[in-house]
Amino acid sequence: MAKKKLKGLTIQFIPYTEIETLDSGARIKKLLSIVLGNRIIILQGKLHPEEEARLIEDTMAMVGHVKKFKGIELATINSNSDNLSFFGRFKHSLARALGAQESITIIGPASIVREIKRDPRKIEILMKK
Repeated sequence: MAKKKLKGLTIQFIPYTEIETLDSGARIKKLLSIVLGNRIIILQGKLHPEEEARLIEDTMAMVGHVKKFKGIELATINSNSDNLSFFGRFKHSLARALGAQESITIIGPASIVREIKRDPRKIEILMKK
């Protein structure tokens, strides 16, 4: 009887401090190398819009050239401070000024992640079978 190889799912958390000193190219290279390893990234914070666009461009250029690579799924979730009291908004603004990251970015290989759904109270990562 042949043994069936079990595949695990790896989720890698990256604190923003790990990429903040890297230039844009190095950030994208680091994130792509992790995704190419079939891991889902949970990034504290978010990429700059031009970095996100370049990540998508680089990914699309790799599709068809890298074996079994089908692209990425990407979503950024921001905190919602609209419903906070005055004191809550003050604390939130102070934390941001001190460098706290209020966003989370999720990046996963399209071969594993089918879709990432967001709503104000939860995030759903739909996986492929």
